Amino acid sequence: MSATYSSDEDTINDAFGLSKLPASKKPRTVQDKLVSQAAPHVLAEDPLNQTSLVTRPTDTQMNVNIPYSEMMLPLQGPENPFGDSNRFINQNALAGHVEEQSMSDHAFNAQHLTHSILGYSVNPSIDPNAPSILGSVEKARENGFATIDTLRATSSQKKELKRKRKNKGDLGVVEGEGAYVGPWAAWDGEEEIGFLDGVEDTGDQPQEEEEPEPVIHKKKAKPKLGAYGQETSVFHGKSMTDYQGRTYMYPPLAEAPHIGGEVGSQETFIPKTCIHTWTGHTQGVSVIRLFPETGHLLLSGSMDTKIKLWDVYTHGNCLRTFHGHTQAVKDVTFSNDGRKFLSCGYDRQMKLWDTETGQCLKRFSNGKTPYVVRFHPDEDKQHIFLAGMSDKKIIQYDMNSGEITQEYDQHLGPVNTITFTIRAWDYDIPVVIKYIAEPHMHSMPAVTLHPSKKYFAAQSLDNQILIYSTDNFRQNRKKRFAGHSVAGYACQVGFSPDGKWISSGDGEGNVVFWDWKTGRIKSRLQAHSKVVIAHEWLPHESSKVVTASWDGLIKLWVLDELDMCGHNLAPHRIVSNPVDPIPYCQEQWLAVVRATGTRLMEKDGNRRCLANWKLICLDNEFFKPTKCF
Repeated sequence: MSATYSSDEDTINDAFGLSKLPASKKPRTVQDKLVSQAAPHVLAEDPLNQTSLVTRPTDTQMNVNIPYSEMMLPLQGPENPFGDSNRFINQNALAGHVEEQSMSDHAFNAQHLTHSILGYSVNPSIDPNAPSILGSVEKARENGFATIDTLRATSSQKKELKRKRKNKGDLGVVEGEGAYVGPWAAWDGEEEIGFLDGVEDTGDQPQEEEEPEPVIHKKKAKPKLGAYGQETSVFHGKSMTDYQGRTYMYPPLAEAPHIGGEVGSQETFIPKTCIHTWTGHTQGVSVIRLFPETGHLLLSGSMDTKIKLWDVYTHGNCLRTFHGHTQAVKDVTFSNDGRKFLSCGYDRQMKLWDTETGQCLKRFSNGKTPYVVRFHPDEDKQHIFLAGMSDKKIIQYDMNSGEITQEYDQHLGPVNTITFTIRAWDYDIPVVIKYIAEPHMHSMPAVTLHPSKKYFAAQSLDNQILIYSTDNFRQNRKKRFAGHSVAGYACQVGFSPDGKWISSGDGEGNVVFWDWKTGRIKSRLQAHSKVVIAHEWLPHESSKVVTASWDGLIKLWVLDELDMCGHNLAPHRIVSNPVDPIPYCQEQWLAVVRATGTRLMEKDGNRRCLANWKLICLDNEFFKPTKCF
């Protein structure tokens, strides 16, 4: 065994003499990796009995655990002779002195604005040694230590600050010094600028010719269609007259000879089928009116500011459009002969129109919004009309003079109809002769007279129709019609020409029909998608109703395809005879003809009547009405 080795495994000798080599030539040895520890290696005991933490600026580790009481001792050593000696007297935080105080937003804003504007504020510190005022103490004394929100200028200060005008001058002096200027006197301290002040005299220097400024022609605003003095109407047709020189005012007796008869002379039935729709209004329809007596024309007012005149019996088209309002039309009404009609709208205008020519004859307004207009019913007083206004009054106008001749001002709310809240007046005398008001009564914005003239129906906004007598104005409590929803809508009430049915629209687009005698609902017709605000029964028809809605449509409804005897008329064309215009099926029609004793002649499969009956062709499955034999 070599002498350089020892049997003791714990002892390692420098057999190769590595310790004698220079440092640059020593072999590299693998060193243990450094492991970071959160807690430093400190001595368990303090052999040197160190009671203070003494460190150098280059030390990154302390080897002694110092108690918290020792760490909070004051600093020792010489002070900085150039530092502020009072810097750390009241400092309790790194950035300065911090105290918790509670104050309202108003108090904080007042002190903040006072310090920003006046230069002082109250010290919020509770330290007794701290100053009570921060900022300028002199300004605080001048203002009495008041904040900005409590300072008020005295009357003398206000007078000094208020601008003063110069003397008004003498009334006797027109021009020159001391001339009267009145309230247009200049302010004191203002320099009066003359017309040529600041213009230098150029002497004999030639002046440059100025180019003339181009003349700018301002475009005048186009007058709004339908404004005051701009009323127009448009006729929709090829010719105003037919081959006989008759206008649309003449009733079409050839197409509908029964319209010359008496109103309500035939029994009526509830319609169920829509056969025609009038379209043309771009917004909701607010009111419709049929031509007096004949009903061959239909007048409609809409929220699109237009009034339209429609044909009912011949082609069903629009005859004329009236442009006379700048806002929604509220009501229209015909005169007794139908040659004139009145219209009113939310533009606070009431206008008289010629139905035939479309000319606006007169205009009326008192500055309030009219909700309803009505002609006087007497023939000799057609120059008088009444208007229910938004200021709780009924105004009586004389169209000849254009002046207000009477006012009825005992209502408690806007007058939606002439009998709003049911007050009865003696005409031309503004004294109430009957006043009906109960605590349970609701507003009644629509009233319609029964064909018998003995009753009138009032649409109450608590979803019911109330009936009142026309002689004593007492409510008929035995008749009450309910089952429809009209709360918030002034839906019109209607009566069939014979008085058998009472009808009303509702807010859900339905038309409800009641039996006048029993008060029960007989039919509920889904007519429109929005509220049915108005409807009219054709006066000479057995089952035709015109409805108008806020969906902008006007529809004509008739009896469905089942006739009076229950036979189906779907594959047939309905034929009416001129005496009793009720649709009958083929069997019932022939039975009526035989019952009247009229002789029928058969020829080539056709049946011809010899007594002003229409020709009835029984070609397979349909009727074909032709001229009389």
